[in-house]
Amino acid sequence: MVYGDLKIFDIIIFAAIAIFLVFRLRNILGKKTGFQKQINEDSMVTKKTKEAKTTTPQLQDNLSKLSIAYEALKDFDHKNFLDGAKLAFETIINAFNKGEKKTLKGLLTKNVFNSFESAIDGGNHDPSYQFYSLIVEGIDNVVIEDDVIKITIRFISEQFKNNDESTVSKRQDIWTFEKNISNKDLRWFLSST
Repeated sequence: MVYGDLKIFDIIIFAAIAIFLVFRLRNILGKKTGFQKQINEDSMVTKKTKEAKTTTPQLQDNLSKLSIAYEALKDFDHKNFLDGAKLAFETIINAFNKGEKKTLKGLLTKNVFNSFESAIDGGNHDPSYQFYSLIVEGIDNVVIEDDVIKITIRFISEQFKNNDESTVSKRQDIWTFEKNISNKDLRWFLSST
């Protein structure tokens, strides 16, 4: 009988140790409750809401009007936009100087293209000009009309003629680029010079 009692006694000791370990682990690790899960879900919803309402980044004073574009356009990034505008400016001026109407047609609105085409046909272009430097001086205006956003940029460029840097001339140009807000096409078109 002593032998059988030891087995039961061993089982009771192991059960007591197991219960002790479970309580000890529970005290150390804590327990998961529905209330804690709710807090975590609420914080995730708050985080997602904050992410969806991306705030306008800090803009320099000369670019502050671009906050309107951030409100109107999903995924607008002013740095990418300004880099694209500078590239478009150079491309358009170079294409105009060389009389490349085909290049211009894909970058300009119809009215602006017609003006450029008339100037080229009238011989008012000069392929000997090249760029020396180009900066965006500021944003003059951002307007939304009939689902079209228009951003007016002030450029300062320096150009020279026939690879002769002594002929550098400085110019200020004010150009307006536009885009249909609801259109998924990412391209902007020059609509005014």
